Amino acid sequence: MTKKYKYLFGPVPSRRFGRSLGVDLTPYKTCSQDCVYCQLGRTIHKTVRRKEYASLQAVLEEISDWLSADGEADYITLSGSGEPTLHVLFGEVIEFIRSNSRIPSVLLTNGSLLYLPEVRHAASGADIVKISLSAWDQPSYEWVNRPHADLRFDQVIDGQKAFRERFRGEIWLEVFLIQSMNSSPAEVTRISRLAEQVRPDRIHLNTAVRPPAEGFLAPISREKLSALIRIFHPAAEVIAEFQAKEGDERHGSLEMIYGMLERRPCTAEEIAHIFGMHINEVLKHLGKGVREGRVWIRRVDHSLYYTASNNDVSVHPAPTEERAEGMVRRDGDHEGLLRNPEHKPGC
Repeated sequence: MTKKYKYLFGPVPSRRFGRSLGVDLTPYKTCSQDCVYCQLGRTIHKTVRRKEYASLQAVLEEISDWLSADGEADYITLSGSGEPTLHVLFGEVIEFIRSNSRIPSVLLTNGSLLYLPEVRHAASGADIVKISLSAWDQPSYEWVNRPHADLRFDQVIDGQKAFRERFRGEIWLEVFLIQSMNSSPAEVTRISRLAEQVRPDRIHLNTAVRPPAEGFLAPISREKLSALIRIFHPAAEVIAEFQAKEGDERHGSLEMIYGMLERRPCTAEEIAHIFGMHINEVLKHLGKGVREGRVWIRRVDHSLYYTASNNDVSVHPAPTEERAEGMVRRDGDHEGLLRNPEHKPGC
């Protein structure tokens, strides 16, 4: 996509969805949860209030313009910078895609608002709905996902089960696992029992291979994830991008970003603004740089700064699985840290 749009981004390569055109319906980090693993960082506006965050007319005009320019993608995905079901008219966007294109639509949602009948009705127009499940009760939900105060875990699960009863498309369930938080076989088994009640068509295991909201979290190894797949029914798939496939990165983008980071540290938002890229595209490149050891991270107040690893500044490399586990165990107030983002990590 060469034309600059306000609400569309990509098509970007996705391991699950091929070349996916993203539709961003909410302001940056406007979400019903504040998940510790979110690659976009901590939630800025935690809310369950549904409204027309982005102008429906403007969004539909951009999609129409992209389609008229012979836009090609494997999927059109409602995703982006926040929780798309917070947009009160997201169902109208799905219906427009269905009526004006043969490209299948995907809704990427944390699933927290499916307890609302109107959200279930709107979501039912999509071809695929990807929901999330990384906890097994209210305490673990608050620990991992840090939801809005009005959300109750039992209500969220009941909403996902009710959606399964009426939805005729495919439900893909993402289970995001974090070392020392929700990844022991016993904890994963409890998650899998709830997953069976939701009855997804596919189950994906993911972990923090991209820089997460909380800097001390670390990815679980591919071997450990693979050992957990048969706890789920159907058997899960490991979709964590431990190594980007050749051709997945836009030519030159990482090199341009790395060249700038050699001169000065930047946040992902600053990089997106400088290069005119969507934040999700920037984070794909930064995640690759972190995995390769070329990019390091440091936290300043509430922001994550990225710098080239050969830059002479005070930074920390992304933690290994073992190092992160040690951090969690040594931090006597780690629960307070994750529940209260104002409290900064001591590492």
